[in-house]
Amino acid sequence: MTTLNCIAVDDEPLALRQVCTFIEQTPFLTLVGRYSSAVEALKALHQQAIDLIFLDIQMPDLTGIELARVLDRGKNLAGPRIIFTTAFNQFALEGYKVDALDYLLKPFNYEEFLRAAQKAKAYAERLNQSVSKPDPVAAPEEEYLFLKVEYQLVRVAFQDILYIQGLKDYVKIYLKSSSRPLLSLISLKSLEEKLPSRRFMRIHRSYIISLEQIKAVTRNAVQIGEETIPVSEQYKETFSQFLSRWIN
Repeated sequence: MTTLNCIAVDDEPLALRQVCTFIEQTPFLTLVGRYSSAVEALKALHQQAIDLIFLDIQMPDLTGIELARVLDRGKNLAGPRIIFTTAFNQFALEGYKVDALDYLLKPFNYEEFLRAAQKAKAYAERLNQSVSKPDPVAAPEEEYLFLKVEYQLVRVAFQDILYIQGLKDYVKIYLKSSSRPLLSLISLKSLEEKLPSRRFMRIHRSYIISLEQIKAVTRNAVQIGEETIPVSEQYKETFSQFLSRWIN
C-alpha cells in the first residue's frame, strides 16, 4: 500500500493538534514532523524526504503561500505536495497558483480531511506508475500528458485534443470528448514544450492545434470542427511548409 510521509505546519496549537490527530488515524499517512512555523518546516524539509505537507497560510515570519513558492518544484513532480489548511477562503486562487493539491477551509472534519488526503495518495500512485513502467529496447512515445485542472491531476490523451487556446498564465484545452474546455494553470509556451511536434503545431501566439484534427485549411486559417483558427504572421512560414506537405 502507498504510504506518504507527512508534516503538519500551523502556528495555532489546537489546529496543529487536530491535523496531527487526523494524520495519525489515516492508515496511508505517516506523521514525521509537526511545526508551529513555516521557517521550522523549511529547515526540516532539507533534512528528510517529505511527500505531503498540511500547511496553514496565515503565519508570522513566513506564510504558507511564501513557503510554497520557495518549494516551487518546477518540473520535479516528485517533490512534496501541499494541502493548505486555512480559515480564510480568499486564498483559494493563490493556492491554485502554487500548484496545491487541495485547500481545506477551517473548521474541517475528518471526512473532508480524508478526501483531500486521498487525492494526495492517488497522485502519488499515478506518479509511481508513470516512473516504474518497464523500459523495453525502445520506449514508445507517450500518448497522453497530465495537467493540473482545478485541484486534480487530469490525464489528457493527445488524440482527444482539438486545439489549445492560451490566456495569459492559463490555457483552455478543447477536447473531442467534452463540450466544455479544460482550464489549466500553465503557459501556452510551457505546454507547447510537452506536446509532440509531429502531432501539434503552434499557428498563433494564442493557439496550438492538433494536426490530426484539421478539417480544412487555407493560407491564413485552419478549420477544426466548427472553429476557424487564424494563422498569425509570425507562424506563416512554418505553417506554409506544413501546408505544402499536406497538400502533396
